[in-house]
Amino acid sequence: MTTLSTTDALRTFCDQAATAPYVTVDTEFLRERTYYSKLCLVQLAYPGDGETDAVLVDPLAEGIDLSPLYDLFRDTGVVKVFHAARQDLEIFAIEGDTIPAPLFDTQVAAMVCGFGEQVGYETLARKVAKAQIDKSSRFTDWSRRPLSDAQKTYALADVTHLRVIYEYLATELEKTGRTGWVEEEMDVLRDPATYRVEPREAWKRLKMRNPNPRYVAVARELAAFRESHAQSANIPRTRIYKDDALLELAAMKPKDMGELSKARLLLREARKGAIADGILAAVAAGLAVPKDELPAAPRQKARDQINGALADLLRVLVKAKAEQAGVAQKLIATASDLDDIASGTRDGDWARGWRGEVFGDDALRLCEGEIALACKGHEVRIVPLA
Repeated sequence: MTTLSTTDALRTFCDQAATAPYVTVDTEFLRERTYYSKLCLVQLAYPGDGETDAVLVDPLAEGIDLSPLYDLFRDTGVVKVFHAARQDLEIFAIEGDTIPAPLFDTQVAAMVCGFGEQVGYETLARKVAKAQIDKSSRFTDWSRRPLSDAQKTYALADVTHLRVIYEYLATELEKTGRTGWVEEEMDVLRDPATYRVEPREAWKRLKMRNPNPRYVAVARELAAFRESHAQSANIPRTRIYKDDALLELAAMKPKDMGELSKARLLLREARKGAIADGILAAVAAGLAVPKDELPAAPRQKARDQINGALADLLRVLVKAKAEQAGVAQKLIATASDLDDIASGTRDGDWARGWRGEVFGDDALRLCEGEIALACKGHEVRIVPLA
C-alpha cells in the first residue's frame, strides 16, 4: 500500500492518472467538532491491478500541497468517479475551490440501474465486484498518525472495488440509454452553490410552527448570526445553540442579559460573551425590521391543503412507474414531492427531464382527470379517459 506524503510524489501519480480514462476517488474526514470537514485522507485509483495504480494521499503530511490533485480534478479528459459524492465534493469545493469534472456518482447510477434507494458501497462491492469489505475500521479517528495497516486496507478498498462498480454501471447505462439520466443528476453536484451555506438563508431550514412575521424575522436574524459565528469559529452550529433554543429565543425576544438568562434551552456557553452579545443583537435586528419588509414563514404544507385521495393515487403511480423503469422510486419523486403535487403544485424536478418522461407527464394528466389507474393482477395500468 503506497501512501503519498509529498507534493512531488502526488504530482507523479496525478500525471500518470491523467492518461487514464477515469480515476476513482474517496476521502476520510472528521466533522464532529468542526463546522467544516477536516480532510484526513484521500484515496485514488485508476484502471489497473498493480501496486502503483491505487494510492493513499496524506493531506496532513507536513509541507504537502494538493495542487496536483486539483489539477487532475480539472482535467476534463478524465472522469472522476465517487460513491455518494456530496460530502467529498463539499470538501474539495471549500478547500480547493474545485469541483471535479466530469463527474460520475455510482450511488446515483446504481439507483438508475435498479439497485434500490441510496444503495451503499458495501452492497455494490458485494453484488458487482464480488468483494467483502472489512468494516472494522469504519469508525476511526482518521486524523491520528500513523495509520494502521487495517485502516489503510479499509480506506484503499473504497476506490479499488469502485473501479469494477463504475465500469459495470457505465456499461449498463450505455445499454439502456440512460447515461443522460445520470448526467442530469450530476448538475446539482457540479453547482458550486450546492456547497455554500449563506447565513442569510439559514432560517429557511428551520421548522417553524409560528407564522407570525415578527417571530419569523427574529428567527431569521438568530439563524444568520448562528451560521456566521459557526463558520468564523469553525465549530458546529449546534455548539452555539440548537434549533429548539433558537425558536425559544425567537418567541422570547430577550432585550438584555437578564431576559436572556431566562431561556431554558440555551447552553451555558451561549449565556455570556460573544454569543450572548450576538443573540441580543440579532433579536434587536429582527425587532427593527420595518413592518412592510417582514418575511413570511417558509411555506408549510398544511394537511388540509393536500388532497389525500390524489396523494394516494400518485403514490401508486410513482411506485408502478419505478417498477416498470427499474429505477429507485425516491429518485423519481419523494414523498414531499407527491404531497406538493396533491396540494396543487404543478412544477418541480419531478416534472422535468427524464423524470418528466417516466412519471411527471402522467402525474399531471392524472391530476387533470385525463387518465385513471387500473389494476390487472400485479400490474398497474394507465387508462386514458375521454
